[in-house]
Amino acid sequence: MIAFTASDRRNAVVAGLALGALALALFSPGLLNDPDTWWHVKVGGWILDHHQAPRVDLWSYSRAGAAWTAHEWLSEALMAAAYRLAGWAGVTALCGAAFSLATWLMGRRLARDLEGTLLLVVLVLGLSLMGGSLLARPHLLALPVLVAWVGGLMAARDRGTAPSPWLCALMVLWANLHGGWAFGLAIAGPFGLEALIAARPGARLKVARDWGLFGTLALACAALTPFGLEGVMFPIQQLSMKSLAGIGEWRPADFSHLEPMEIALLALIGLALTRPIKLPPVRLALLVGMIHLALSHGRHQMLLGVVGPMLLAAPLANGLAAPREASAPGRWVGALATGLAVALLMLRLALPITRGDSANAPMSALDSVPAAVRASPVLNDYGFGGYLIWRDVRPYVDSRAELYRDAFLDNYGSLAAGDAGALEATLAARRVGWTIFPPGAPAVALMDREPGWARIHADRFAVVHARTQP
Repeated sequence: MIAFTASDRRNAVVAGLALGALALALFSPGLLNDPDTWWHVKVGGWILDHHQAPRVDLWSYSRAGAAWTAHEWLSEALMAAAYRLAGWAGVTALCGAAFSLATWLMGRRLARDLEGTLLLVVLVLGLSLMGGSLLARPHLLALPVLVAWVGGLMAARDRGTAPSPWLCALMVLWANLHGGWAFGLAIAGPFGLEALIAARPGARLKVARDWGLFGTLALACAALTPFGLEGVMFPIQQLSMKSLAGIGEWRPADFSHLEPMEIALLALIGLALTRPIKLPPVRLALLVGMIHLALSHGRHQMLLGVVGPMLLAAPLANGLAAPREASAPGRWVGALATGLAVALLMLRLALPITRGDSANAPMSALDSVPAAVRASPVLNDYGFGGYLIWRDVRPYVDSRAELYRDAFLDNYGSLAAGDAGALEATLAARRVGWTIFPPGAPAVALMDREPGWARIHADRFAVVHARTQP
């Protein structure tokens, strides 16, 4: 009779959830439902063709030639390569594989302390916090690096040593994939502080030196991008922008309806009130800081979904003292999971994805614009900018907020919200020949009343106005 170990059972839970995450990403229509995906693939195609990362804006007309740090250049090149190989199914497969790998890596870390139902619940809660960011964008390709980085820091603390310098190789990859590398560097600080506090008085100088050298090396590795110091400064410059508060993913959490963030917080509060869940002071401060970030900016819920479960795994195991679960098949878990993952990826690649009109891709509306009109400057909705770039139409604005900066975005926000003066000034100053906005946008009502303008197309996704007089 074959005996299945606790390790087999834990592997089965982790592999099952990794496969579930893969299937969700591969076959969820929401993965491609983001305007940024269009321009990321377009920019990636330029990178592949020119064998370099762009340093100035080549895609808008309002900021043409302005300095631009394409800090996600490697992710964009990978997405463009996937698109050229297998269309949108290729992009989906690439992003789905990254999400599944991150799930597997996180599950492996959690399985060191948890098993059975508790492992399943904690991992599912973590994944649910990531669900809102399950979009075909560079942050998804960097997600496995985030998990591996945090796991490496925690493994170093488990050993009672500073992290291996080889961990900094992840920082080189991360800095070229996504600007979130700055969070990875920041989170190393609390773990270094914890090591310093835990060290014997005579060993603290060595601990401070070892962790300080690691942090310095990691920062130096973050500069190993086509942009050097400019790339290192980019996250600081972006976070200093006041206009980020008006962008959806940078807005605070909304509890007007039940969402994963609320469920996770309620579960954590319930456990804290009923069980002796104890975190070391520094890790408690780190967790509280992560919750604050997630409440302040929706995009940081993904970070909480990764770091929170990894910080809480050991305290939960100690506080709940969960009993061992019944045996379950697990001897061939690895081989079976790998085979199923390959099968899912092949199935996704075999089923082409055809894109149609959507809230971020006004295909029919753009097709209706005569070529002569389309060649003139456009005033467009923020969410349409990515698709216009994809179609080789230079937009007035798109989602590269770091390119446009505060003053430009403030003016755009005013005209998009219905400020007639800002709208008319922009139409004149930019010599705009046509506009494209969603039907419910305040700018549409203003354009309907604007002298010398007329609607030339309207559907449920977009309304196009064009000049009737010079």
